[in-house]
Amino acid sequence: MDELFASLSILIIIAGVFFLFVFLYFVPLGLWISAISAGVKVKIFKDLVGMRLRKIPPHVLVRSLITADKAGIGEMVSIPKLEAHFLAGGNVEKVVNALVSADKANLDLTFERATAIDLAGRDVLEAVKMSVLPKVIETPLVAAMAKDGIQLKAVARITVRANIERLVGGAGEATILARVGEGIVSTIGSSQSHKQVLENPDTISKVVLSKGLDAGTAFEILSIDIADVDVGANIGAKLQADQAQADLQIARARAEERRAAAVASEQEQIAEVARQRARVIEAEAQIPLAIAEAFRSGNLGIMDYYQLKNIQADTSMRESIAKPDDSNRTTNG
Repeated sequence: MDELFASLSILIIIAGVFFLFVFLYFVPLGLWISAISAGVKVKIFKDLVGMRLRKIPPHVLVRSLITADKAGIGEMVSIPKLEAHFLAGGNVEKVVNALVSADKANLDLTFERATAIDLAGRDVLEAVKMSVLPKVIETPLVAAMAKDGIQLKAVARITVRANIERLVGGAGEATILARVGEGIVSTIGSSQSHKQVLENPDTISKVVLSKGLDAGTAFEILSIDIADVDVGANIGAKLQADQAQADLQIARARAEERRAAAVASEQEQIAEVARQRARVIEAEAQIPLAIAEAFRSGNLGIMDYYQLKNIQADTSMRESIAKPDDSNRTTNG
């Protein structure tokens, strides 16, 4: 009996501890006491137990309520609003801290806008801090060529302040950097000489700043300062040299084309002469056959044949007399 009683006592103690643990988990008495002592009205069963059942960490929401109440903005937040934002995937603590910072800095930031900024994926607390303390972003090295052909390389520092009104849907820092870089290229490219830019680099910042590059972005550009300007290569001279080299190659190609056409034409003429000679030789080869046929048919007699030979011999003699130089060269040779 004593052993059974001891076992039952142990089981009762374990069950009591387990029940107490479960009860304190669903009913966070310590958190409720902290809220009451801080002057925040929280219902233990409706609010705290309901948060547990809805899988919302009560300490996050209660601490955020206490922070807002102590900062004097308790009327802007409530448990249903915080629960809705948490269930939507937002960061409750960051939103409340941003509201507190905005209130201290006299910024017009409502709970609805803060939650919208947070759900849009932006750091609402960082945005509020940037509205109070502007941020400086630096462009990468931007290279551009003035009208005299000299390349300039510039780096600019942009001082921006977050625009709370345009944080939702506004473009980010990458757009600011791209627009400023484009403005630098345009300003340098429109300069008559690179010396003008080196003498007055502030003209770049003035021209770029006057273009309103922060339109449609989540920032307001306060200033654009040229941090460094260096002289690069003589792009104009290089382009002219490349163009001259290209023109020379084109001229050489055209000359080669004309030479090839002339060679082809000469070869064609030689081939035509060879074809004419071949036709003459072919025609001369038909003469003995024609003479033989004339003998067979009786159209040519022996005396006619001898007369033809005499005419050929006389023609050869006349040709040799008409070309004495050729005959002398042959003899001397």
